[in-house]
Amino acid sequence: MKSDADIKHDVEAELQWAPEIDPTDVAVAVSRGVVSLAGFSPSLFEKYAAERAARRVKGVAAVANDIQVRFASAGPTDPEIARAAVAALEQRMPASARDIQPVVHEGHVTLLGAAQWHYQRELAEQLMHEVAGVISVRNSIRLKPHTAVEHDIRGRIEAAFRRLAELDARQIAVDAAGSQITLRGEVRSWAERDRAHATAWSSPGVTSVRNELTVRV
Repeated sequence: MKSDADIKHDVEAELQWAPEIDPTDVAVAVSRGVVSLAGFSPSLFEKYAAERAARRVKGVAAVANDIQVRFASAGPTDPEIARAAVAALEQRMPASARDIQPVVHEGHVTLLGAAQWHYQRELAEQLMHEVAGVISVRNSIRLKPHTAVEHDIRGRIEAAFRRLAELDARQIAVDAAGSQITLRGEVRSWAERDRAHATAWSSPGVTSVRNELTVRV
C-alpha cells in the first residue's frame, strides 16, 4: 500500500505532467488515501481537470476538490456567458439543445430542462465547464428516457460488465429497483469505478445510478 506521502508526490507530479493544468496555485494534501485539492484555478475547466488528474493516480481512494475559480481579470457578464452557453449547446448538441436551458447568475450556471440519456446531461455540464466566465455549474436537467424500463435491466447490466475487459464483474453487485440502479462492491481503480458507472447508465430505461463502489487501495 502506498503511503500518503507517496500519493501526494505522485498527485503533484501528475498535476505538473498534465499540459491543460497550471498547478502553481493548487495545494495537495493526503490523509489515508483521500486527496484534498485546495487553492485557486483560472477556470472551471482547469478545476475539474485537476480533479481528474488526481483520480488517475494509483492509491487514491477519494478526491475532495475545494479549488476556487478565480479569474485573472474581470470576466464576461452574465448575458455574455448565457449567450456563449447556448451557442455551445447548439453547436455540440444540436438535436437536444432546445430542451436544455442555461440560467446564469453572477457567473454561476444552472442547467434546466430534460434529456433522454444521461450522457447528454453529462455532456451539457462539461460544455459549461469550457465556457469563459463560468464559476460553477448546477446540473438540474431531468432524465426523461423515451425507452420503457427493460424487463431484465439488472441482467443486461451484468452482461455488459462481463463483456468489458477492464472490469472485474465478479466484484460488482447490481441492484435494480425499477429504473433505479445501485452498484456495490470493490474495484481496483477510479477508472474501473467510472467505467462501471458509465456502463450502468448506458442501459436503456435507466433513470438513476447510485454508485457505492469503493476503490481498493
